[in-house]
Amino acid sequence: MENDKKRYYISVTHNLIQVVPNDSTEFEVMMTDEQVTRLRDQMDELIKDDEYTFKRAFVPFKSADHDDATEQFDDKLIGVYAYLHDIGDDETRRMIDELNILPKLHQTDYHDDGYDDSPLNK
Repeated sequence: MENDKKRYYISVTHNLIQVVPNDSTEFEVMMTDEQVTRLRDQMDELIKDDEYTFKRAFVPFKSADHDDATEQFDDKLIGVYAYLHDIGDDETRRMIDELNILPKLHQTDYHDDGYDDSPLNK
């Protein structure tokens, strides 16, 4: 299985999985075809949620930072970075760890009293 892996260059920011590096490459990862498919599916879902979140941003009286759509997008973004962290090499894991994005997105500081029951935040 290890021999079935090919080198890919990933940009989560630009939603790219490529076989050649470019200026937007964030990560270099060795993946099987199955791993590429799984990552592409996750990134496609992230795009859909990003578009939905963008549309929801214009809803008046809706707190975007507590919107379920935003939470869903954050969860999927965490999933993409977590997957890259799992399948990546030491350098990829180090880079993602340095971004501090995995724990940061889990600790949004929006779990204070008063947020849970607010009718404007759900």
